[in-house]
Amino acid sequence: MMSAPLPFTLTAPDLGAWRAGNTGTEGVWRFDSGTPGRHVMISALVHGNELCGAWALKGLLEAGLRPARGTLTLALCNLAAFDRFDPHHHDAARFVDEDLNRQWVDARMDAGDTLERRRAAALRPFVAEADWLLDLHSMHEPCAPLLLTGMQPRNLHLARTLAAPEHIVVDAGHKDGTRMRDYGRFGQPDAEGGDTRSLLVECGFHGDPASRAVAQDQCVRFLQAAGVVDSATLARGLPGWRLPDAPRQWALEVTGPVVARSERFRFTQPFTGLEVIPQAGTVIGDNDGEPVTTPYDDCVLVMPSTRQARAGVTVVRFATRRPL
Repeated sequence: MMSAPLPFTLTAPDLGAWRAGNTGTEGVWRFDSGTPGRHVMISALVHGNELCGAWALKGLLEAGLRPARGTLTLALCNLAAFDRFDPHHHDAARFVDEDLNRQWVDARMDAGDTLERRRAAALRPFVAEADWLLDLHSMHEPCAPLLLTGMQPRNLHLARTLAAPEHIVVDAGHKDGTRMRDYGRFGQPDAEGGDTRSLLVECGFHGDPASRAVAQDQCVRFLQAAGVVDSATLARGLPGWRLPDAPRQWALEVTGPVVARSERFRFTQPFTGLEVIPQAGTVIGDNDGEPVTTPYDDCVLVMPSTRQARAGVTVVRFATRRPL
C-alpha cells in the first residue's frame, strides 16, 4: 500500500548559536569536569529530518548543563542534511548522499567518497573515545518509542535500569551497513566491551512534538544512569524533562529483517509498528512479486515502513516478545 503523507507539526529548532561547537569540529561540544568519570556522548541529527534529538541537545546546551565528573560530549551530526529540511518534503532531508547511520566501519569512513562518510570520519574520534553513547532518532511512521540495545546483554541491563520506554528492541543492526551505536568497542561482546554502553532510541514519528519530550526524557535518564550529572542537578536544570516510568517493559528480540528488492515493496495493510500477527504464514507484504509471510505465531512487526524503500533497505523486522 502507498504511504500517505503525515502531518509534520514539530518545528525545526534554530541551531545558529550552537553550530560551531567548541572542539574544532562543527556541531560537536565537549565539556570536561576535570574529575575522573565516564566519557558520555549524546548524539542527534544523524538523520537531518529527525528533529527531536536536536531539540534535546539544544535544551542541554541552553541550560548550561555540565558534568560533575567525567566528560560530556554533545554532537549535532548531519547538519548538511538538516539544512535541507522542509516539513513538506522531510524525507529528502534524511541524508545528502547516503545514510550516515550505515557508514560506521573504518574502510567506508577512510574512503571519504561521500559527504556522510567524510562526516562520519570527522565524528569518529569522539565516538571512539566515548564510554557511554545515547543516539537520538525518530521514525518514519507514528509508533510508540523504541529503545534499541544491540545484542549485548550489558545494554539490555541498562535499558531495564532506565525504566523507559516500554519497548526494548534487541537487534543486530542492518544488512546495508553498520550503525554508530555498533562501532568499535560498542559492538564488542560483554567479555571485551568493558564498561561501554550504547543505546539508540527511536522517539516516535519525526513530525510529532511528543518525540521531543521522549528525547528529553531519555537524556535525563541516561545522564543520571551514567553518573556524570547528579539527579538533583538534572531536576533543577531541566524541570519537566523526566516523564513517568513505563508501566512495564518488553524485550522484542529481532529474529530477522525483510529487505526490499526494489522501491516497489508494498505492505498488505498500513502497518506502523508493534503489531502482533497471531498466525505464522500470514502474508504481510509483496516484495517484487514474492509474498512476505510471518515466520512464527505472535510475530511482532518492528518499524515497518516503505518511505525509504529501495533495493537493499530493510523495510520491517520480525521479533518475538517477552517481558523484560
